[in-house]
Amino acid sequence: MGEVRVPADALYGAQTQRAIDNFPISGRPFGRRFIEALGRLKEAAAETNVELGLVSAERGEAIAAASREVAEGRWDEHFPLDIYQTGSGTSTNMNANEVIAALANRSAAGSAGTAGTAGAAAAARVHPNDHVNYGQSSNDIIPTAIHIACRAAIRDELVPSLGRLQGALADRARDFDGIVKSGRTHLMDATPVRLGQEFGGYARQVEKGIERVERAGEELAEVALGGTATGSGINTHPEFASRTMVRVAARYGIDFREAEDHFEAQGAKDACVSLAGALNTVAASLMKVADDIRWLASGPTSGISEIQLPAVQPGSSIMPGKVNPVICEALMMVCARVMGNATTVTVGGQRGNFELNVMMPVIADALLESITLLGNAAAVFTDRCVAGITARPERARELLERNPSIATALNAYIGYDKAAVVAKKAASEGRSVREVVEEMGLIDPDELDEALDVRQMTEPGVPGS
Repeated sequence: MGEVRVPADALYGAQTQRAIDNFPISGRPFGRRFIEALGRLKEAAAETNVELGLVSAERGEAIAAASREVAEGRWDEHFPLDIYQTGSGTSTNMNANEVIAALANRSAAGSAGTAGTAGAAAAARVHPNDHVNYGQSSNDIIPTAIHIACRAAIRDELVPSLGRLQGALADRARDFDGIVKSGRTHLMDATPVRLGQEFGGYARQVEKGIERVERAGEELAEVALGGTATGSGINTHPEFASRTMVRVAARYGIDFREAEDHFEAQGAKDACVSLAGALNTVAASLMKVADDIRWLASGPTSGISEIQLPAVQPGSSIMPGKVNPVICEALMMVCARVMGNATTVTVGGQRGNFELNVMMPVIADALLESITLLGNAAAVFTDRCVAGITARPERARELLERNPSIATALNAYIGYDKAAVVAKKAASEGRSVREVVEEMGLIDPDELDEALDVRQMTEPGVPGS
């Protein structure tokens, strides 16, 4: 392909430079989590190749040491490639191979110089393809790195944040359990509920979201490593993948294993699509929770205003004293982004043409962004919103007293049709159900308190039975 100019201080080589020149698209490189996974994978691969006698101990140790530095983030500036590149991620795999080889050779040259034997450096020279990439292909190393990075991010970022949010919502549910208020269906007044029941529902949504994400993460335990170019395993030792993933699993403390079928693992990205679906479900849950809380706090004079959110910043550049539910809104925007990323991964998963998916870089980026965004946003929502929510029981009582749907409890006493007359009359005249019933003399006064016990209406059972 001819010569290509590479910056003198770059650790990468010609293949990386060609990709830099070919894909000046978004300016968005792979993130830290993915580069760490790639480095850990290369480190484990080098150790396995030494163990199997496929790479010399001298070369393998140098490759492993360089890979550790990459995993630790010491050379991230030498990983500049755009997400939007070759669909297999070959450019990024070669970027890693070239950087690791350069670092390994630099170390060998230093050792040789110290010993005064320049020939030793030449003998130990590490080649990015022949040695760093031994037993591997971009087509199995990149999808394996995606699984490693996503599983680690789920464990370290997302699940802990969602767990804290679930706990904060459960705390509010207990705090607010004694507050009876109007339920709402179709945004219209409905039979009474307890504010604690609403927050308990939110807590359970998050709890189930954690379970869904963890189940989807389990699918990522199977990795493509060992399939090399097409899934056949050409040019790799039969034990290379299994031994390498034992090492990776030990370093991360997470289970990984070689795929049962390499053609499935490389031709399809169904596990990634499944994870995107679980993340999408969490986003839908959190969108509902954040939006409900925003509505419950609306006001303070012309909205629902049954709860009060912590005031975290001024809400308007023109209206003095205005405070907005900005933390809820930030979370909702994150949820929208995650939903879009789920669509990206879904489309990407469809592009598994024959023996290789060709949209892996964008799948990796979308999944990791979604995990990080949801984890960070859930933490902020917990600390700067949910933990500081207070109830306004007097406002809840005020609205509940004017709620015509309380008449539902009268069905067992006077029947649906008469109860409907009461509800309509109360709504049209702006009066309470109790006042209308008393005026119409429909229920014995001794039974009215029992019939209109709003706390009892928040539990299963038939009033008066």
